[in-house]
Amino acid sequence: MSSVEGLVTQIQGRSSTASDVLLLQNLLKQADDSLHSESTRLLPFLDQLDPSMHSLGYLYFLEACTAGPVTKEQASSFVLIIARFISSCVAEQIRLAPDKFMSVCKRFKDQVLLLEEPLRGVAPMLTAIRKLQSSTEHLTTLHPEFLLLCLLAKCYKTGLSILEEDIFDVDQPRDLFLYCYYGGMICIGQKHFLKALELLHNVVTAPMSTINAIAVEAYKKYILVSLIHPGQFSTSLPKYASSVGQRNLKNLCLPYIELANSYGNGKIADLETYVQANKEKFETDNNLGLVKQVVSSMYKRNIQRLTQTYLTLSLQDIANTVQLNSPKEAEMHVLQMIQDGEIYATINQKDGMVRFLEDPEQYKSCEMIERIDSSIQRLMTLSKKLTIMDELMSCEPLYLAKAGRERQRLDFDDFDTVPQRFNI
Repeated sequence: MSSVEGLVTQIQGRSSTASDVLLLQNLLKQADDSLHSESTRLLPFLDQLDPSMHSLGYLYFLEACTAGPVTKEQASSFVLIIARFISSCVAEQIRLAPDKFMSVCKRFKDQVLLLEEPLRGVAPMLTAIRKLQSSTEHLTTLHPEFLLLCLLAKCYKTGLSILEEDIFDVDQPRDLFLYCYYGGMICIGQKHFLKALELLHNVVTAPMSTINAIAVEAYKKYILVSLIHPGQFSTSLPKYASSVGQRNLKNLCLPYIELANSYGNGKIADLETYVQANKEKFETDNNLGLVKQVVSSMYKRNIQRLTQTYLTLSLQDIANTVQLNSPKEAEMHVLQMIQDGEIYATINQKDGMVRFLEDPEQYKSCEMIERIDSSIQRLMTLSKKLTIMDELMSCEPLYLAKAGRERQRLDFDDFDTVPQRFNI
């Protein structure tokens, strides 16, 4: 153990300046194997290190300590130690060993789940992301882990805090798939269906060489959310979606495609019959709750269609047309839609008549002008980002090599003719 004690001394003496920390990093890399071989004896040495001063050395010791199997009793103590480390560690030091930091954080997530206390992991994991990120545009491997904890702990609002950030830099494709999938589920939990649709769309259309389970599950939810929010779904994926996705996703989600077809007919009885017949399948996929929201949304969709035809209509007529049980139920649906801003109408309680109105928004208030200006500024920033990324990609050797190979397969007739003024 003298070598470990000597390493502790080196950590204590070489953690004050940037140059010393770089030298310490090399020592720790060389000692990594021996630390793992002594992993069961390292825990007491953590008491000799201060995570706020000796972050890099503490990280190496902590990663070795948690490398083996952990019991529920050990998890209780490790969760406290790791949470304290994440809170007090120095970002500049832990970024020198990002793989080890991510390993420790993932084990932390596993341990809070072992204890069945996902809520305990939410705040520390968000702190870990902020310390690991080079900027808010950087998607780390910890983002999906954080969103999973938010889902399990039902801390949807906390999860939304990072979903509002624009992402341009991704470490691993799998991270993007899981980030968008879990993010979509969090937005569904908050009934932010437009944002959920955007995130699930990213999963479904992302480049993939082979079909994966994340994309399949995302496509199922994408179909359901499309029916709930816009009220329509197209089986055709955009041209920029991968050929693998275009060929396989529909065949792997046939019950959901058929549900969308039944929804499109506008007959509530047929839709409910189909849902009941396939209830077990939807329940197995953990999508039955969303399917029920789809059924409920059909009533809203049918009421919205009435606003395009009638100026006034009785609650009894609405109930009959939309196939609701009573005028009272029709009134509740109309009131909820007015509250959600889905229709504009007034209800005369005296005679039970509903009067449909035009959208009162004139788009000339100060608040609306500020929103429009904010959207324009964001689009301008995004345009500049895309231009920079396009320029960088056009200089990327891998891209140029692939583009060269593709060009060789083209015939002369595939190229545009040279304009007359350039002819020699």
